[in-house]
Amino acid sequence: MSAAVAAAAANSGSRCNSANSSSSGNESSLLSRQIAVAQPMQPPSRYESQKRRDWNTFGQYLRNHRPPLTLNRCSGANVLEFLRYLDQFGKTKVHTQMCPFFGHPHPPAPCPCPLRQAWGSLDALIGRLRAAFEENGGPPETNPFGARAVRLYLREVRDAQAKARGIAYEKKKRKRPQQHQEASSNTDLNSNQINGGLVMVDSSDHGRPSMIPLSVLN
Repeated sequence: MSAAVAAAAANSGSRCNSANSSSSGNESSLLSRQIAVAQPMQPPSRYESQKRRDWNTFGQYLRNHRPPLTLNRCSGANVLEFLRYLDQFGKTKVHTQMCPFFGHPHPPAPCPCPLRQAWGSLDALIGRLRAAFEENGGPPETNPFGARAVRLYLREVRDAQAKARGIAYEKKKRKRPQQHQEASSNTDLNSNQINGGLVMVDSSDHGRPSMIPLSVLN
């Protein structure tokens, strides 16, 4: 009798522990969901938003192409067509050689020279599309936005606009990070021998049509 009671009590306790464990697990899961809802996702950065818009715009351009193009058949030549197509939406005055303001950075009067996309806008656009192509599964070795013909075209546009507008495009020099210099200095210091609070320096080491809503383009 007492053995049966003990067994029944043990069985009841086991069920209670299981129920408590299940209840605790449900509460933990509910709490986790509440925390996830209370912490909204961070909105994409301006660069990511612009890259997504550019990628969608290029996809629309391919679909409207005659004949339509697919991304896996897109080449550097198609990218050049796209860049030339964008010129009709440009807002940058590019003087021709016959214009009296050719090479003048601040022309004093209006002229009938055409409007084009600025080189800097095209260069930034190609950078975003090149990254988007690979992020969407495109292999880097066949990336049409990194084709040599595209790089040469951008260089020609840069040089031609620099002469026409009288603006010199200079490549920014990369500065060495200060933290890296300090870390390097500390490493050299620690590598020297320290004895009695004095640093012993080895003398041998001492001297060593409205279809393209590309807001960033001008």
